Amino acid sequence: MPEQLRPFHLAIRVGDLSVARQFYGEILGCREGRSAASWVDFDFFGHQLVCHQAASQEPGSANLVDGDLVPVPHFGVVLSLSDWHTLAERLRVVGQTFVLEPHLRFAGEAGEQGTFFLYDPFNNALEFKGFADLSSLFAS
Repeated sequence: MPEQLRPFHLAIRVGDLSVARQFYGEILGCREGRSAASWVDFDFFGHQLVCHQAASQEPGSANLVDGDLVPVPHFGVVLSLSDWHTLAERLRVVGQTFVLEPHLRFAGEAGEQGTFFLYDPFNNALEFKGFADLSSLFAS
């Protein structure tokens, strides 16, 4: 693993910027950055997520990972296990629907992690991972 991880940048299509602001800003708690009439930046847990106004997209296909059908394509973030639990509870409280409920993946193995998936209002699949030991992120 590199000495210092660098933030990723991801741009996605959304159908309505006001709904994107409500979901990413209010529900997930991401700070808004720069914006224009057709796009908005969010601080997605230290990474740059840009939502571009465009036609909504349909959900993608899925691949099997440790017994779960995982939406493809997807993107996400790696959190501490404590922050992961806090976010999962926050999402439950606001009534968020999970594609894959919060659970432990690769239990007892290298790379053990908490994971859950959900779709944003524009059918972008999001994965949230939680690691007790971040050094196992790339364990094989």
